[in-house]
Amino acid sequence: MSLTPRRAALRTLLATAALAASLGAQAQTKWDLPSAYPATNFHTDNLVHFAADVEKATGGKLKITLHPNAALFKATEIKRAVQQGQAQAGEILLANFSNEWPIYAADGLPFLADSYDEAAKLYKLQRPLLEKKLAEQGMQLLYAVAWPPQGIFAKKAINAGADLKGVKWRAYSPSTSRIAELVGAQPVTIQQAELSQAMATGVVESYMSSGSTGYDTKTYEHLKFYMDTQAWLPKNAVIVNKAAFDALDAASKQGLLKAAADAEARGWATSKAKNTEYLELLKKNGMTIVTPSAQLKADMKKVGDTMLKEWLDKAGPEGKALVDAYLK
Repeated sequence: MSLTPRRAALRTLLATAALAASLGAQAQTKWDLPSAYPATNFHTDNLVHFAADVEKATGGKLKITLHPNAALFKATEIKRAVQQGQAQAGEILLANFSNEWPIYAADGLPFLADSYDEAAKLYKLQRPLLEKKLAEQGMQLLYAVAWPPQGIFAKKAINAGADLKGVKWRAYSPSTSRIAELVGAQPVTIQQAELSQAMATGVVESYMSSGSTGYDTKTYEHLKFYMDTQAWLPKNAVIVNKAAFDALDAASKQGLLKAAADAEARGWATSKAKNTEYLELLKKNGMTIVTPSAQLKADMKKVGDTMLKEWLDKAGPEGKALVDAYLK
């Protein structure tokens, strides 16, 4: 049966549309982005917003699937997974990798940068160094966001460094392990996804982190005191495999970088706002927020001075130049 010209034209049109849809589907690039933090965390919420912005900015060409709460890789495995291309992008806590390169932990030094303004100043100086190192390792920095300032969670009020002697202390990075050693606590390596269980079973009796972590892990159910030492503001960084980034077309790269810049600005502003909010939520759930005593401040400052000296010895001229520029 021969087709009428009109029907033939319609069939051609439908075939062309089907081909275009097929090519469009083939053209979509899909990335996995693992993170170690729960879906309720503000960093994760920022990642959800970032992924949506990327999809919109690239006209659907790049779709990022987020895998929170260490579901795909553990916190310490994410960087290697991105480096090796097992995941195209990922979120890491920079301080976790200080044994690999000391500059990663510049923001984990107690009392060096202990406010949002100081942390932003340090990041501005640290970022070019991070970009260079990540490039050498086949990766690229998309953005970084600070956690709220770090304090001490404990079963009892801590009035001096000596009060932490023998206490089972959660360590999640080389820096927090070293703090434990310097105050005589017992460091136990526990990632955030396992923290609630560790506190419930008595494996952890104290730890140093932000109000954000305290609230996310329901620490108030196990530990009743938070010493608001505001010791440092560590950063989470979102990184991408360089080969995966290079494979994108120019417009998609531009859309991705714009979404990353927006996520960074939004993340810092959210972190600052959430800090007060988290402390209020901890208080509401029965936790006592303690202003550190003069003795505890002095003891922790001594810990910070020791760690800075040790860090400078390891970081060499590169670290000294960074700290000198920051202290100017």
